[in-house]
Amino acid sequence: MRNYEVTFIVDPVLSGDEIKKAAETYKDLLKDEECSIVAFDDLGLKQLAYSIKKRNSGVYHKIEFESPTGAIIPKLELSLRRDERIIRFLTVALDKYGVKYNADKRNGLIGKVEKKTKDDPKRKTLNSPAKQTPAPAPVEEPKAAEPTPTPAKAEEE
Repeated sequence: MRNYEVTFIVDPVLSGDEIKKAAETYKDLLKDEECSIVAFDDLGLKQLAYSIKKRNSGVYHKIEFESPTGAIIPKLELSLRRDERIIRFLTVALDKYGVKYNADKRNGLIGKVEKKTKDDPKRKTLNSPAKQTPAPAPVEEPKAAEPTPTPAKAEEE
């Protein structure tokens, strides 16, 4: 089985039902071609980095799927190109690291940020003893060598 991920942006001016219908169209297309859908994410409305087709935002969807041969990819991309509801799309073949990353992200192992509270014992503050560093040990200065006599001083002696 080969693993793929397709991310596409749907035009935001469509109604909510039409946006869901567009995403369902591609899920059904993949199921009809005997692909197993691993994950489907509706990422929601997001701001675009630059305007595309005079739109500044779009509704993002991501489908991760497995295909026995990968022959569905040209058919899927042709369908995405022809669909006027789709602003942009990107299809990526996943290697074993990409599959593991996506699985970890779905399981909550990646991307979670814990907020620290005042009562949290793990929280370190500037005045906590764990943060203080010991003072450096004093360094002995080398003894100064006796100055060598200069020729002027040597004559005086």
